[in-house]
Amino acid sequence: MASPKVWFITGASAGLGRKVVEYALSKGDNVVATLRKPSMLEDLTAKYPSSRLVTFPLDVTDTPSITTAFDQAISHFNRVDVVLNNAGYYIVSETEGMPHKAAREMFDVLFWGAENVMREAIRCFRDVNRPIGGRILNVSSRNAFIPQVGTVHYASAKAALECLTEGYIAELDPEWQIKITLIEPGLFRTSMIQSRMTEPVHPAYESNPTLPSRKYRALYPDIEDTHFDGDPAKFAEVAYKLSCLDDPPIRLPLHRVALESARKKGESLLETAENWSSWSDDVYLHK
Repeated sequence: MASPKVWFITGASAGLGRKVVEYALSKGDNVVATLRKPSMLEDLTAKYPSSRLVTFPLDVTDTPSITTAFDQAISHFNRVDVVLNNAGYYIVSETEGMPHKAAREMFDVLFWGAENVMREAIRCFRDVNRPIGGRILNVSSRNAFIPQVGTVHYASAKAALECLTEGYIAELDPEWQIKITLIEPGLFRTSMIQSRMTEPVHPAYESNPTLPSRKYRALYPDIEDTHFDGDPAKFAEVAYKLSCLDDPPIRLPLHRVALESARKKGESLLETAENWSSWSDDVYLHK
């Protein structure tokens, strides 16, 4: 019988992260759950012994604490097998109206925080695990394909994470046995919706409620009931199944909206390449 896997999960307090914690434990695996406030998982730590579940405080914008959390995980379980890179939040705002400070802070979590978690995971998989290897599941978004108006900086951070992830995949030595997948969820119903932040409407957009960002704003606060029908518990099942694949995909769009976005993006790129290919006919140095 295979040994239980050890999961390292960021953003484990609620939503997708918490559901993956619960599901991995239910399947017999061990979990290192990281979150800003470990007290939010007291019900689970009361249910499972420390030989199965440990929680560590972690703010992914604090790079040294990421290293510390991985070192603690290794000290406790001797290895880490699967990392769910999940910490995140979003802000509703016109792109033009997003304060730069708020945008940078969001990138610190969604991009730099995720990058630093990925870097530490790779170090542990290669330099600590015996046998070497491991899986990283980077939680991206369907917005990385086509940005949702009103959340464009969030989409931009996820798109940047996708490019970075593909770069890591291209550079890693296959001998290290490290597999990375971008999970691109669509509309899953989580507490992230209710915990969102909202910036004031940009003055230039105030007088016209038919503008796209104003229509998006008008969907709140009922958007959870009217649009978000993805089940986080079923997301957790898929994430677990993905972690078991010998040859996982680089990308996994998950939800009908994510699949539609992926198809539209792909069709758009192919159409552009076909329709405008002649513009590249004579742009080369001639010997």
